[in-house]
Amino acid sequence: MNQRHLSTGAASLFAALQIFPAHAQDLDTPIPERVVIQGTQSSTLPTIIPTTIEGINAETVARTINAFDAEDALKYFPSLLVRKRFVGDFNHAVLATRASGTGNSARSLVFADGILLSNLLGNGASFTPRWGLVSPEEIARVDVLYGPFSAAYSGNSVGAVVDYVTRMPDKFQAQVKLSAVTEQFKEAATDHAYTGKQASLSLGDKQGPFSWWLHFNHLDSEGHPIAFVNKLNSSGVTSNAGTFVTGAVPGINPQGKDWWLLGASGQTHTQQDHAKIKFAYDINPTLRASYTYASWRNTAISDADSYLRDLTGRPVYSGDINIAGKKYTLAPTDITESLTQSEHRTHGFYIKSNRRGMFDWALSASSDDYTSDLIRMPNTALPTARSGGAGRIADGKGTGWQTLGIKGIWRPQSQHITEFGIQTERYHLRTQVFAIGDWITGAPAQSISAFRGDTQLNSLYAQDAWRISPTWRAILGARLEQWQANHGAIANATTTLAFANREQVKLSPKAALSYQWSDELALKASIGKAWRMPTVSELYQGSIASNNIINNDPLLKPEHSWTGELSAEWSLAQGKGLMRSTYFAEDSRDALYAQTNAQVSPVVTTIQNIGQIRTQGFEIAYQANDVVVTGLDLNASLTYAHSLIVRNDRFPASVGKWQPRVPRWRANFLASYRHNQQLSTTLGARYSGRQYGTLDNSDHNESSYTSVSRFFVADLRLRYQVDSHWSAALGIDNLNNRKYWAFHPYAQRSIVAELTWSH
Repeated sequence: MNQRHLSTGAASLFAALQIFPAHAQDLDTPIPERVVIQGTQSSTLPTIIPTTIEGINAETVARTINAFDAEDALKYFPSLLVRKRFVGDFNHAVLATRASGTGNSARSLVFADGILLSNLLGNGASFTPRWGLVSPEEIARVDVLYGPFSAAYSGNSVGAVVDYVTRMPDKFQAQVKLSAVTEQFKEAATDHAYTGKQASLSLGDKQGPFSWWLHFNHLDSEGHPIAFVNKLNSSGVTSNAGTFVTGAVPGINPQGKDWWLLGASGQTHTQQDHAKIKFAYDINPTLRASYTYASWRNTAISDADSYLRDLTGRPVYSGDINIAGKKYTLAPTDITESLTQSEHRTHGFYIKSNRRGMFDWALSASSDDYTSDLIRMPNTALPTARSGGAGRIADGKGTGWQTLGIKGIWRPQSQHITEFGIQTERYHLRTQVFAIGDWITGAPAQSISAFRGDTQLNSLYAQDAWRISPTWRAILGARLEQWQANHGAIANATTTLAFANREQVKLSPKAALSYQWSDELALKASIGKAWRMPTVSELYQGSIASNNIINNDPLLKPEHSWTGELSAEWSLAQGKGLMRSTYFAEDSRDALYAQTNAQVSPVVTTIQNIGQIRTQGFEIAYQANDVVVTGLDLNASLTYAHSLIVRNDRFPASVGKWQPRVPRWRANFLASYRHNQQLSTTLGARYSGRQYGTLDNSDHNESSYTSVSRFFVADLRLRYQVDSHWSAALGIDNLNNRKYWAFHPYAQRSIVAELTWSH
């Protein structure tokens, strides 16, 4: 297809990649296609694709999970992990999947009611999904599609597609929920209790063809420190110079080297307000239009604490210090604080026909805008900086993304359902750093640096679900994508330089087959190609030197992967559950990672392509109700992944090593017992095996700051339904108080209490 024609045809349509997924309930005698974790409500994911789909509904979340944030609903899904460090973690909660670690945020897609929550402006801890735009109380269900097996999604679906379906009333409904959490955190010289509280209010009604829903949520959370100021012992100079200090904590870094921990930083006090309004109108019995508006505001103060004391007992934050006869230098910004002020606004529009005849269609649009996004940082040292003084402010206003699209479903005969669509996504990244006279309240003054860039993905796709016979079903599909990157530029205080524009066209075929061996056993096979295009921040990297852009790769390639899986699913007796066994494999070429290029002198560390990463493994999932005794429900999963770097010419030391943050073993277990109509007790357990945070696996000490740990964590929840309106819950997360890390520390033992009134 002519590239210009594809671009022109899609430029007027920004597609929402999930707003109108494939359905095939009108095919007779549907084959079981999914393992559902206590799920009953219909999924919005394409249920006829013979691949792994898992789900959980609102009742199960409320009964079994201590859910403060939307991502908590994913806690016990097979092979999934969200890197949530504290309650309200707004900028580092990355989703990991079977073959993608917690450093690869762009290798999964997250939606809420068809609105894209994934932040595909970058790949990594600073570009996590907008979890805060959904609160646990408004979730109707969550479903996860594993792998890039549907043509309806871009290559970012290579890991998984997560879809949140939020509540919409069929009569008057109201709910108020109050929650509190406390964590006793001990690490290095920090020993302190950190608390959080949350309140939410929901109202909704349906009158004739018109329905509406209002939701408000306020979170006030104190997170534990997430970083520890450190100096390697070897960096000290033997000397009597500097301020003699006490309080430094000895430790060993991930590479096994001795270091001093000098203070704790990143202790974040976050206050978040989330408001959402949804309208739906049934234009006629087969045509519905809906609109969603959501606003998320966040004010976060990131504080720091020095462990160091001089001979008079006063805290020391900067300057030359002396520890055990060695001099070290603390820069003014080593032990520092910052202030974040953000507001994001999201719009979503959706109109869908549901005639269930030969043809149906949908039109959708969504946008996410950084209405304001300010990060304020001081230049001066603490404690002086707490009173103001010179600093910097990073302004991200103008950043965001938009989607809009159209889709059709054609049913020419009972054996076939064909879906097709045209989609476009546009991403805009804008960052400008200014000097300010007062870092706490000052207005931007002199520009220090700036960065901008846009990407656009135009897509055409089609796939056909074919019932070959009563026992055989096949799906064939393809996705044609045109990717563009333009308007990229980087600036310092005096110079602005532009990046070259980029454009590529790629084709992604998909295929799946299922066979209903018997009433109890279904066999499935899926394969798909995925192209994960470079994000704005990956593509437009670097700095300015001698009026040239350096430390960037102008030829950065997209990742491309072939992914496949083979599954067998058994329905348990009397329909009480399912058991699934899945073999999966992924072969990724030109994977995008930050790494050091050892083939140039001097060496540079940038976003680069890794030649080949190969992953294969198996996954076993089990779900059953009323096991052994009435009222006992069990969910369990076990995942093994063998993920190795096969080829990497720029950093040969990584070849043959494990892919970062992909453990060999993962396991989840959840047992919930319903004592009676009022009381339930749930015990959960989560396990992750040995991981590495570096490409060459040199971080062999897994029990320190900046390491990546194996862990076993147990959770407990008791819920009591007082009457038809009131319920209460008490829970403990990390019951065994395991200390574990994913660069930053995870939460230690935390006690959660909830009180809910609903009508």
